[in-house]
Amino acid sequence: MEDHVLPGSPKSEIRTHIASLRRYALVLTRDHHEAEDLVQETLVKAIAKADTLHPSSDLRPWLFRIMHNTHVSGLRRAQVRKAAEPDLPEPVTPERQHRHLELQQVLDALEQLPEAQRRPIILVALEDMSYAEAARSLDVPLGTFMSRLGRGRQALRNLLGEVKRSKISLVS
Repeated sequence: MEDHVLPGSPKSEIRTHIASLRRYALVLTRDHHEAEDLVQETLVKAIAKADTLHPSSDLRPWLFRIMHNTHVSGLRRAQVRKAAEPDLPEPVTPERQHRHLELQQVLDALEQLPEAQRRPIILVALEDMSYAEAARSLDVPLGTFMSRLGRGRQALRNLLGEVKRSKISLVS
């Protein structure tokens, strides 16, 4: 159903001010696309509130006030977003999802290892300890530590290889 506009009504007179609104919007935003968006938003608000305009009121200043207030509100929203940006979580991207999935698979495989093999890997890989420091913290000779670390790494590779092979069989 079309909205019929009576001649002389605020809705019909709005059309005569669009060029002026575009110029003002361009001055406010200094960007053609943002200016067009601002004009559009202003017109939507003006048409929605046209019934509230007093018949003796001048339409042009009313439209410009709507545009100005809309622009200022947009600037405030942008400031709030910018201030909140450091507190917002990073958006999830396919790359991050993939890394998260791989990390979860490694952690799951790590949990399947015996404690004697898991702890050396954790101390070296996650805690960034030297082999000698890690051996001392586990209170085992360096040779025993190296043996456990080597067996743990190989077991981890085998477990992760099984995960990859099971993925391939699911896809094919």
